[in-house]
Amino acid sequence: MADHTKIPSENTAFRNKKMAGRLSPGKPVTESLQIALVGPEEVLETKPLANDLQKLLSHLGHDVKMMVAARTAWEPDASEETTSNIAQDADLVIVLGGDGSILRTARWMGYQQTPVLGVNLGRLGFLADFSPNEVEPAINELIAGRFRLVEHMMFETRVLRGNNTIASDLGLNETSILAGPPFSLFEIELYVDGELATVYRGDGLIISTPVGSTAYNMSAGGPIVRKSIEAFIFTPLNPHTLTHRTVVDTASRDYTLIVPSPNAGSSCVVDGRLLLSLQAGDKICVSLAAPKFCLIETNQHSYYSTLRDKLTWGGGLQNTSPRSSGHKS
Repeated sequence: MADHTKIPSENTAFRNKKMAGRLSPGKPVTESLQIALVGPEEVLETKPLANDLQKLLSHLGHDVKMMVAARTAWEPDASEETTSNIAQDADLVIVLGGDGSILRTARWMGYQQTPVLGVNLGRLGFLADFSPNEVEPAINELIAGRFRLVEHMMFETRVLRGNNTIASDLGLNETSILAGPPFSLFEIELYVDGELATVYRGDGLIISTPVGSTAYNMSAGGPIVRKSIEAFIFTPLNPHTLTHRTVVDTASRDYTLIVPSPNAGSSCVVDGRLLLSLQAGDKICVSLAAPKFCLIETNQHSYYSTLRDKLTWGGGLQNTSPRSSGHKS
């Protein structure tokens, strides 16, 4: 029988040294963990599941702090007591909800990221990988050391007006530059390390990370890129030219976008949240951030099984013949 005690990490350069002693792949947990259990109270299933998990983890000897609160509790101006400290003092954060809950959690953890185990109570759950029925087995695998700590790049978006930074945000999925009302085409100039690369003409542009490649980027026709790769994906929205296609480039460069003549409703959006409305000449700077978002994975799921199961990759063709599928046009 094969020994599955150790699972190779997809990214061996796990940088969070605070975690090395208590939570390490291939090493069973032998001491009490500090665990933050968080989720949105707007989802009815959150509180009962949180209570069950708190009882389970406490029975196993771990110290659990729970935050089931409104989604607005993850705002940057929320109190330190209810946000930053509960995650940053933890060895593990268990997030109940959907991918939106994961994005909010990554954002309010900010520059001190803690490993996350995501439990899906939403519709898709590409990041929130485990179903409620899989949580207890996943916790058992984690305590036995049979898990991976997989790092994903994060990015910073800064908007400069003149020489002043007027808005900034830390993101995980994507920055989107959107034309907005009155919904006429506009131009976006893309500079790479200060050099003009191209000018996009259309409804907007998505600058996505590999994690975000399965979100807005994929819906807009962009490619899926493996989550552990450090790269930016530039996907134009309805470009008014046949030559503009998605481009993937290294995350080690600095990218600046300028909208010379924005519409009245043109905006910059980070991970689905409005950063600000754009004015003529604003510079949107997107670059690799120092912190890494770290997601816990086990043998229950793999990268390609997640693509198949969550995104219905190959949708409906498996074990189905055209003659017997029962499909009606």
